[in-house]
Order: sequence, then C-alpha cells, then structure tokens
Amino acid sequence: MAAKPRVTPSWVEATFEEEGLDARALVTRTDKNGIITFASKAYRDMTKYSKDELIGSPHSIVRHPFMPEAAFKDMWDTIERGEHWHGLVMNLRKDGKHYWVDVHVDPIDKNGNITNIPGKIAGYIAIRREPTREEIAQAEKLYKEVRKEELSKKPHLKDWEKELLERL
Repeated sequence: MAAKPRVTPSWVEATFEEEGLDARALVTRTDKNGIITFASKAYRDMTKYSKDELIGSPHSIVRHPFMPEAAFKDMWDTIERGEHWHGLVMNLRKDGKHYWVDVHVDPIDKNGNITNIPGKIAGYIAIRREPTREEIAQAEKLYKEVRKEELSKKPHLKDWEKELLERL
C-alpha cells in the first residue's frame, strides 16, 4: 500500500537538460530493505534532497503518487529473486516537481558486486538514464490506466488518493 507522499506534487516536470544533469550519473544504493545508503551528487541535485535527507531514508522518499503500486511490486519481486529489473519511473522531487528516469536495478552483495544469488543479496544499486519523450508518453499512458484501476478497486480512499483519482 502506498504511503501519502511527503511532498505535494506540483505536476510540473523537471528535465535533465534544464537541471544540467547527465542521467547516467544518477546512482543510488540501498540496503535489502530499500533504505538509501548512497546517493550520487547528481541524484541529490535532481531530487533536491540533501545527502543527510536521503541517506537513511527509504527510497520511496521520491515515489510519486502517480506511480502504480504494481510497478514497485514487480520490481521488488524481481530483484529479491536476484534478477535485474528495469523500467520507467516517475519520481517526485522535494520541490514538488517530477522527473522521469529509465532505471536499472541490480542486487548487490556485501562488497557491492552484482549478484544473482538471493542468499547473498545485501542491497541494491540503481543506475538511471534519461528516457525519450516517446518512452515517457508510453509509460504515462500505461501507468495512468493501471493506477486508475488500482485506486478504483480500493474500498476506501484517503483524501490524497481521491484527489489523484480525479486527476487521472
């Protein structure tokens, strides 16, 4: 179940170009529970969170309420099996703007090496690239349908979920 976002979305997109960033430099590492243990400077710059705000926080700190719960369930199911996962994700910045990334997530062992052995997984590494406008449009269309369906099936919606459903 998704938690209420920590930041109110402004629904204004921030692009890598306007931020002067190269998406390949957006790297994070987490422990097995998704708690951030490393966030590259470019990642911090894009999210507008400081190092102190990110390190020790759940990676869901940047989760945009638009993102379907099913996408993250698929990601977690995949990486916990020791497999590589990749997909487009819409993230929420501290200033309320959002940005899209094509993220690649791999399980890592205690030494930071990629592993496919579930019993050796100590955490995860995520490396991102900037998606094309076409990729974003496709993901946005699919995620809108999935998220609308997810929210429509809930017996009780929180106020922020009702507002999101009206937007969809």
